[in-house]
Amino acid sequence: MILKLDYFYYVLGAMLLLVAYMSLTDKHNPKRYSSALFWALYAVVYLAGELLPPVAAGVLMVVMALIAGFGGVALGRYGERTQEERKSSAQRLGHRLLIPALIIPATTVIGSTLLKDVHLGGLLLLDPKNATLVSLGCGSLFAVATACWLTRATPMQAMRESRRLIDHLGWAVVLPHMLAVLGLLFTEAGMGKAVAHVVTSYINLDVRLVAVAVYCIGMALFTVIMGNGFAAFPVIAGGVGIPVLVGVYHANPAVMAAIGMFSAYCGTLMTPMAANFNIVPAALLELPDKNAVVKIQVGTALPLLLANIALLYFLMNM
Repeated sequence: MILKLDYFYYVLGAMLLLVAYMSLTDKHNPKRYSSALFWALYAVVYLAGELLPPVAAGVLMVVMALIAGFGGVALGRYGERTQEERKSSAQRLGHRLLIPALIIPATTVIGSTLLKDVHLGGLLLLDPKNATLVSLGCGSLFAVATACWLTRATPMQAMRESRRLIDHLGWAVVLPHMLAVLGLLFTEAGMGKAVAHVVTSYINLDVRLVAVAVYCIGMALFTVIMGNGFAAFPVIAGGVGIPVLVGVYHANPAVMAAIGMFSAYCGTLMTPMAANFNIVPAALLELPDKNAVVKIQVGTALPLLLANIALLYFLMNM
């Protein structure tokens, strides 16, 4: 293949290294050394990848958690344009500012549908196992290039803006990855079997609707606790989805998995544990109530969860 997913991991790693260097040289950052170390360690995960022994990767994650836990990631100065410059640029560009944002989904759709089987010189253009993610990576790079062209900014200014956003998100950037790994650890530790034992001991799953409801609600509740659907999925799917819905009621595994993840996302909408989705936006918007985003989303999440239960009940055997 010509374009591999690994190439975009290297791009991310290089960007994080540059963020670490910019943090280190930013004398306005009160914790520049620890901030730089945090982003540098995160860069190593992307750049070294599978070359890292599992123990080494685990140590890196623990060190990052300690740095973040002791408040070692702080904000600095980012070379931002003044309010007048931003307003003038926005008035000059108008709706063309939306072009970079639209390039990303457009490229992703085109790449994952029309270009996934394209060959050049006898080689596949896109990694067949990760065509969507590779297309997303290409779209992101195209969008950055287009944004620089439209705004007449340099790639370095784009990196400054990237660092500003990453610093505002802080440790929450890493949270989805950490929680996804935690879900796998729970599965390896047998939590799925423990969940299955508890559920089958206290709830009658002989009724199909009850089994479907337990699966979907369990996905949402475990996501509320963990803060991430990827952490909830292996546990609840291993405890209820596969042994009960697939094993007993012969559900389509693809439908079970897809609607299960939708149910988990309902939990994401309702928990402050999903900090990068719910707490960080409140901080970036400087809302007086840090849980304001969660409170607004509950009204959407609960009806959507009920809709997922109904969908899975009627579609699980398709």
